[in-house]
Amino acid sequence: MSTAHNNAQKGDFAKTVLMPGDPLRAKFIAENFLTDVKQVNGVRNMLGFTGKYKGHEVSVMGSGMGMPSIGIYSYELFDQYGVEKIIRIGTCGAYSPDCKVFDVILGQGSCTNSNWFSQYGIPGTYSAIADFDMLKDAYEIANKIMPKENVHVGNVLASDIFYNDQPEVWKKWQKLGILGVEMESYALYCNAAYLGKKALTILTVSDSFITHEETTAEQRQTSFKQMMEIALEVAIKE
Repeated sequence: MSTAHNNAQKGDFAKTVLMPGDPLRAKFIAENFLTDVKQVNGVRNMLGFTGKYKGHEVSVMGSGMGMPSIGIYSYELFDQYGVEKIIRIGTCGAYSPDCKVFDVILGQGSCTNSNWFSQYGIPGTYSAIADFDMLKDAYEIANKIMPKENVHVGNVLASDIFYNDQPEVWKKWQKLGILGVEMESYALYCNAAYLGKKALTILTVSDSFITHEETTAEQRQTSFKQMMEIALEVAIKE
């Protein structure tokens, strides 16, 4: 039952899938956290793996960058592969002065500057939110893994734009309490809601719009282990 974007077969994916944007981060998680690992997808090098974490079956697969990309992969996982939960694990730029580099943000809600919601033909604005039980579990687990002051819960911005022609527009989002910016959560949350599934976004702050601190590409790929551990513990939570 492969698709144009995924050559996995029915049953290859676990009920819960972790989705980093970078397929090499998916490979890193599979090699360093999972046992009995099997690669289940390699189309376009969007690597997907299934293995076991503490005896529980878990899958991890890249989503690519942006809402169109995660929109395709998450929809197919939910709709065609029987996946029930997707946990996006990624990086974000901090808008809030409280969010420091390497802190973790749990995306309770997702705002967007995209036109994603227009496809549903509903007059209005949809508030895309995480699954509460997964969010609650992630918050409790995160506070056991890292200091409480390094864990933040709130709204994030899923942006279609990386190089913005209005470089100061982020300050308007900051004024509304947006913690940070990434590029995928809104589409993931909409897909989950539309298909009756569950989703959560867990982010590590990779750079700050306020202090201008930045992490390296290597750090983004391999060193955000606390975020990975939080997501894996949520994945196996009964």
